[in-house]
Amino acid sequence: MSDGSDPRQKIDNLAAVYRSLKTGSKAPPRTADGRTSGHRGATTALGAVGVALVFLAGKLKFLGVLAGALKLKTLATMVLSIGVYATQWGLSFAAGFVLLIFLHELGHVLVLRREGIPAGAPVFVPFVGAFIAMKGRPRDAFVEAKVALGGPVLGSLAAWGVLAAGVAARVPLLVALGHTGVLLNLFNLIPVSPLDGGRIAGAFTRGFWIAGYALGVVALLATRSPILFLVMLVGLWTLVQRWRNPVPGYDAIPRPQRTAIAVAYGALVLLLAVTLPLGAPGAG
Repeated sequence: MSDGSDPRQKIDNLAAVYRSLKTGSKAPPRTADGRTSGHRGATTALGAVGVALVFLAGKLKFLGVLAGALKLKTLATMVLSIGVYATQWGLSFAAGFVLLIFLHELGHVLVLRREGIPAGAPVFVPFVGAFIAMKGRPRDAFVEAKVALGGPVLGSLAAWGVLAAGVAARVPLLVALGHTGVLLNLFNLIPVSPLDGGRIAGAFTRGFWIAGYALGVVALLATRSPILFLVMLVGLWTLVQRWRNPVPGYDAIPRPQRTAIAVAYGALVLLLAVTLPLGAPGAG
């Protein structure tokens, strides 16, 4: 699609925003003619996303769950995370980044409430993400997989919405946020516990845990991520414990349920992988 601007300038602008994730650059994103992109474009795009979320709220009784999730410790740790991330990436990106993580966690909350499983409010940990402490155990691996899928599903929808808004409004900040959200949700689907992908993989077969861990090792070698390395260590311990001490009947779920989880998981991974390049620096 051509709008008369220099494609190389667009690439440079998006790359500058994306590099801020690693370099801590505070420079605001600029438009193709070199002007600093104003708040008006970002506000318009964010407003469109807000309208969509309000519509979703009415359909899913979203506001009641949202109020329950926004406990004091959630707000406090969200503010803390935004402050820490802002020192590296700037306030606007930090706030959007934490909001995307919150929506991911809210996806888990929605499924937990639907399944009648009590859980604590989301707690944010800078440079780690967030977690929800379940106060009850899923009745079987199928329910656990559904809870695990809830986060990446809502998180991916939010990331795609921000990415689409950024592309439509030509706001590099939103494009970078959307791309980052897609990347985070895809990372979370690596089939290694305690990532969501590992809990989902438990609904397939016990043998898939080993295959998932092998895939995690490949991802670790490719990314050399210290966070993934820590996840792999925890995942190895979890794999051994669940293999040695299986809960009777926990993994004995019908084949149609296994198939449904496998299809949902595969479709989500495929969609995230396909959309990942759309917001990446250097994408055409």
